Amino acid sequence: MIDIFHSPFKNKDILFMSIRFFDYENLIKEELQSLGANVDWFDERPSNSLYTKAAIRVSRKSVEPNIENYFNKLIETIKHKQYDYFLLIKGETTPKFFLDFLKYSNPKIQLIFYTWDSFANNSAGLSILNCFDRKYTFDRDDAKKYNISFRPLFFSKNYEILSENKLGARNTYDLSFIGTAHSDRYNVSEKIKIECNKKSLSMFTFYYSPSKILFELKKIFVNDFRRFDRNRISFESLSHQQIINLFQNSKAILDINHPNQKGLTMRTFEALGANCKLVTTNYEITTYPFYNTSNILVIDRNNPKIEEDFFKTPFVKIQENLFNAMSLRGWCFEIFGFTKPSNG
Repeated sequence: MIDIFHSPFKNKDILFMSIRFFDYENLIKEELQSLGANVDWFDERPSNSLYTKAAIRVSRKSVEPNIENYFNKLIETIKHKQYDYFLLIKGETTPKFFLDFLKYSNPKIQLIFYTWDSFANNSAGLSILNCFDRKYTFDRDDAKKYNISFRPLFFSKNYEILSENKLGARNTYDLSFIGTAHSDRYNVSEKIKIECNKKSLSMFTFYYSPSKILFELKKIFVNDFRRFDRNRISFESLSHQQIINLFQNSKAILDINHPNQKGLTMRTFEALGANCKLVTTNYEITTYPFYNTSNILVIDRNNPKIEEDFFKTPFVKIQENLFNAMSLRGWCFEIFGFTKPSNG
């Protein structure tokens, strides 16, 4: 338990920018505030319209005037404030002139960059990396390739609270999947569902798409989406509380990583933080210090095989030091430089 009066975050002024991402931006802000920091959060995108999101990725030049105008307005908003830290997650749109302004107007500020996307999927942050004092990625390969620090993701306090009641609980589902519809996720999870049915294991699936238009376009142009049952997709995401309720009633959680990503997903840490077993397609997890075959089953996404015995044994509690490092609080302490790297 951190004594807030002796917290290194106490009375620190933090400017935090990120895209809106399933409310994780608020969870991070609230955690920093609980540690005693004063936090101003701003959306990194000038707009969250489907057009703007697509243009930022596909044709950034077409929205460059909007981006420049947005950040100039932001400068006007914060120009009289002094910050100790600037935390940027992902770096989709942040221009160099904004970082130059921060350094000029806040001579003692420390700039921290973190990405929970691989640079292969989103390379925008690479152009401003050298402006930052501390740089982190959730992807071990990217850390080596671009000579930046490796720091995996985290689970929030709600999952930690759930873990206290999870051990020994009875479960409605043996396996549950909750995720955004992308790449081959639907095909992989449906294969796994067939495997579960063969072995009398119950499985719950929830697929989310942020846009009906985007989903219909993918149905036309993306091979992996052509078999996607329209009746199985939701255009409303689950709240964190709904996800937690599902975790409470699940023996294990299924994680299907993007084929182009090796970094461990947020869902991975949330499952383990909640004392749920994990079934995952990400072989990279075998290199992490918390890997335990009692808790984690790694499967082949092309030929998934479910081991029935995996569901019959209890979850083995993770060592306290590793558990704390995997938490959002542990993540905050590490990326702000208040603890030594956890080394994954």
